[in-house]
Amino acid sequence: MSPNSWRGEVFPGGIRLAAVHQPTRHRLPGTMRATMSSYDALLTRLADVDALLAASGIMEWDQQTYMPPGGAEARAAHVGILSRLAHETMVADETRALLEKARAEAEPGSDQAALIRVAQRDLDLRTKIPASLVEEKSRLASIAHEEWVRARKESNFKGFQGTLERMFEIVRQEAEYLGYKDHIYDALLDQYEEGATAADCRRMFEDIKAPIVALVKDIVENGKTIDDHLLYGEWSVDRQREFTERIVAKVGYDMKRGRQDTAPHPFCTGWSVGDIRITTRYKDYIGSAIFGSLHEAGHAMYEQGSPSEWDRTPLAGGVSLGVHESQSRLWENIVGRSEAFWRYFLHELEALFPQLAAFSPHTFYRAVNKVEPSFIRVEADEVTYNLHIMVRFEIECDVLTGAMKVADMPDAWNEKYRQYLGITPRKDAEGCLQDVHWSMGSIGYFPTYSMGNLLSYQIWHTLQRDIPNTDELIGKGEFAPIHGWLKEKIYSQGRKYTPKELIQRVTGKPMSAEDYLEGLTAKYRHLYAI
Repeated sequence: MSPNSWRGEVFPGGIRLAAVHQPTRHRLPGTMRATMSSYDALLTRLADVDALLAASGIMEWDQQTYMPPGGAEARAAHVGILSRLAHETMVADETRALLEKARAEAEPGSDQAALIRVAQRDLDLRTKIPASLVEEKSRLASIAHEEWVRARKESNFKGFQGTLERMFEIVRQEAEYLGYKDHIYDALLDQYEEGATAADCRRMFEDIKAPIVALVKDIVENGKTIDDHLLYGEWSVDRQREFTERIVAKVGYDMKRGRQDTAPHPFCTGWSVGDIRITTRYKDYIGSAIFGSLHEAGHAMYEQGSPSEWDRTPLAGGVSLGVHESQSRLWENIVGRSEAFWRYFLHELEALFPQLAAFSPHTFYRAVNKVEPSFIRVEADEVTYNLHIMVRFEIECDVLTGAMKVADMPDAWNEKYRQYLGITPRKDAEGCLQDVHWSMGSIGYFPTYSMGNLLSYQIWHTLQRDIPNTDELIGKGEFAPIHGWLKEKIYSQGRKYTPKELIQRVTGKPMSAEDYLEGLTAKYRHLYAI
């Protein structure tokens, strides 16, 4: 997995999302002088790391989109070697020495000081993990992806079990090298969401679990029935591609600096602000590609919004996967699933698919927001989505601590779905094989999806104080004010601040469940007339 990928379904709708945001964007100084400052020398050094990781990332994007299956073994070797070389270059004594010299020259509070702080964190994380383990994980991840694709297609967990056991062993070793105080999960989660812990995740889930369960119960027992059967059928892939590319461009994804392809598991990836790519997938549910594309475009617009002068430096790109996911979920759910959005776009969709002509904007809005427990996380409705994340978080913690064996994951998964969602997967493909993340070693990643859900509403609540007529703007197809606000407040800040600092600066408070629960409850009680 490219270190710059986000799984949105990512990731990575955000980011093969190991999605540790390594320093993969570094610019060469515009003019190479005979005598170079320590800061410019540092950037030059980091540019070598950038080139190696970019090459690896492009190979991994190709593997997800176009590579023939026969290339898997060689691709695994190539990616493993490139990852090792990038790691060795980054952790070399020369890099650390340049960081120390550059720090002495930087003014406190400057962009240079921020870049040095971020590069130092990335270096510290990398220094703790041996190059041999980095290479082995990258090689295994490349092989594991192909095995996962085959196992999911055949719904055969046992065919993937041995590789997954080795991946969890590697990740345990990573955690031990990184170090942690309270729980092994802390070391892994911190790579994706700086400063977050397993205890934070438990508190987050405790805050939202009871209200969500109560809301689902009320919807099922007292809500007005929603019929969405017309959203399922056979849909022209070419027409879906045309429509999804149209809507992502309209909301602000710059197609001159990006492109959309297809992949088994949608993701966003990129190597500079001028090349940020997304993928989607086409299924029998018309909303799959629509909302998948919007989700990944949310990730991509975040990346495209970094200042050009920061391109390929450690300051460019999203600050964390939780903040990244807030942007994909904001554009997918708050904007894309709003009634105003479909007042503007429904006629265009019906022109491509006349069988949808029976819908009005209001009935289409209700249909795409139907709440119904389901097996597949990426297709889950907005209300039940976080319950899917809870399952994955609990299983990861248990396997990492030894409380559960990898062999027992399918049964544990099915039982948790029965308890939390009232449904039991019928096969592994709609159970524990549905996500790509574990094949990539992205363990500790999943809670950032729930963080993103909470933050999307918290950020939107703040945005509406400055732009109170968002519904009117969306209904007219005028997305520039919304995109512009997000770019100013979040996208253009890159990694200059820590995730917690950025959220405090933007919203005036730390992440909390308050705005999420208030917004979600109001929306769905109105939608279901309860």
